[in-house]
Amino acid sequence: MYTLKVVASILIGYLLGTISPAALISKFKHMNLRKKGTGNLGATNVMLNFGKRYGVLVMLFDMAKALVAVKLVQLIFSDMILGLIAGVAAIVGHIFPIYMRFKGGKGLACFAGLVLAYDPWIFLILLILTVVLIIIINYTFAMPYSAGILFPVMSLVKSGDLRVFFLTAIASALIMYKHYENVVKARNGTDTKIREFIRTKLFKKTTDK
Repeated sequence: MYTLKVVASILIGYLLGTISPAALISKFKHMNLRKKGTGNLGATNVMLNFGKRYGVLVMLFDMAKALVAVKLVQLIFSDMILGLIAGVAAIVGHIFPIYMRFKGGKGLACFAGLVLAYDPWIFLILLILTVVLIIIINYTFAMPYSAGILFPVMSLVKSGDLRVFFLTAIASALIMYKHYENVVKARNGTDTKIREFIRTKLFKKTTDK
């Protein structure tokens, strides 16, 4: 019986995760985001090509996918572990959507939704720490890697449950794997400089597209 609940949780999370607002917006705008900007179906690339409002919309939607997956499964089965399984599955669905030949986004916003669903205080602490680190280091990989390392540790300290640690570690490993190319780009000096991005993209005076 519990195995069926696990399977159901995975399916719910995965199917929610495969919904891609970035892909829908790119079709509506008649632009292939895989050939523009970062080449990624995520909030940053949407912001670069379509403006801040669309970028924020995609980010919030991607966060909501994992958040809803966790809370929905917890509501159905009254089980925190099954909720976390659904949240991890949502990240998998976001990164590897079956209808896009398993080529989705990088999963950071979805990961943030999982963290928020698990514990809002851990989410807030990680948000503050990672924002400070990313500005200091000035490269994008600082956020997924610092969050990916800290979240499983903090979840284990909070819960004392190795199952929670294992599931959060899987989620962390996924986003670190997907952002490894940013580490390579930073090493080669070709990755986006965060302070420059903030100055030229987030606070530019031109209107959104």
